[in-house]
Amino acid sequence: MTKKLPNATSVFNLARFKRHRAGIFIGRRPLLVPIITFALLTTATAAGFTGSRFFHHTPPRSDARIVIISHDHQQQVVPSREATVGGLLKKLNISLQPGDVVEPATTATISQDDFRVNIYRAVPVQIRDGAKVSYTFSAATTARSIARQADTTVYAEDIIATQPVDDFIKTNAIGKEVVIDRSVPVSINLYGTPLAIRTHADTVAELIAQKKIVVAKGDQITPAPTTPLTPNTQVFITRNGTKVESVTEDIAMPIQTISDPTLAYGTNAIRQAGSPGKQVITYQDTLKNDIVVSRTVIQKVITQQPVTQIVVIGSSLSGIKGDMQLAGIAPGDYEYVDYIVSHESGWCPTKAQGQYGGCPPYAGSVPSYGGYGLCQSTPGSKMASAGADWATNPVTQLRWCAGYATSRYGSWGAAYNHWLNNHNW
Repeated sequence: MTKKLPNATSVFNLARFKRHRAGIFIGRRPLLVPIITFALLTTATAAGFTGSRFFHHTPPRSDARIVIISHDHQQQVVPSREATVGGLLKKLNISLQPGDVVEPATTATISQDDFRVNIYRAVPVQIRDGAKVSYTFSAATTARSIARQADTTVYAEDIIATQPVDDFIKTNAIGKEVVIDRSVPVSINLYGTPLAIRTHADTVAELIAQKKIVVAKGDQITPAPTTPLTPNTQVFITRNGTKVESVTEDIAMPIQTISDPTLAYGTNAIRQAGSPGKQVITYQDTLKNDIVVSRTVIQKVITQQPVTQIVVIGSSLSGIKGDMQLAGIAPGDYEYVDYIVSHESGWCPTKAQGQYGGCPPYAGSVPSYGGYGLCQSTPGSKMASAGADWATNPVTQLRWCAGYATSRYGSWGAAYNHWLNNHNW
């Protein structure tokens, strides 16, 4: 029998009937609408989150590191996945003003838990440069750093000091004034070699003594030793009858290190930028048939003083990494231990081999096979020789790790080198 197709009117009436029936069904169940709506929104949200994780590769929460930020008379503890200090400060909307100091620098990599960041806020500072007085904002800790931060050109020979402010209302400075005592530029022509020098000497004689120039009998000094020095004075020291040569050499930049317990171990910051110096060494040559057969050092003149670079080194061992000290590991080995343990377990004392992501809670037992613990002892039960609490106590585990590193490799440094070459230990 041929099936009769419905006409347009019948299709329209059928649709009206279904909508009417659905309305009666929903009307008898008023809670169904919000339930269905909630279910649909939940599904859509989950799908959107999953899609976002898939397409944007959002890192898991275990990638976050704990960062302790001290700023504006408060301490802020936050988990962060930001790679650098600057990125984290931007995300937290912590703004930096001209003259503020961040330790470590904003470019420093956040590489560990309990990473510490200190922000020092700038205060008004007065700079007195001879008769010139200027004002700046700075949080730098040394007078030379303040001057450089204020774009004031200073020389290695300039004497720069800080002194208390006597009248805050008059100077508009808070507690600190930087005073620059300028050196004077002069020129010494030493046996035919011109030397540009800056000095605080008052006379030619004082300059010669200050630079430790030995004047031999027969040497001629022009102008006379009693002549007062003024900017760009030229001093000539000549010697007749012998051949002299001069060579310029660098003087290594001195470095001063300061331990700071408010910064995380392994981090550092520069509190004063340094620079190398220069010296001129003058030789007297002995000739035979116009050939130099020997030479003698007759002068060493420092033409530019080196400036000490001041570096602050973090020494805070807060958090689980502080257990290295409790385990008796020498400070010189901390960097090696940190590298190995970070790569073996991510500093998780309850992580078993094959577990990834965050640090799982203790499961009540330890697998009898595979690595376990901070340094992935294989099997984990080997660490029982260091203490009964080996399964959960990071200090006990580190004691065992130290014994393992010494007995197998001879030292933590050797174990570290092995790990670099083989990616295991």
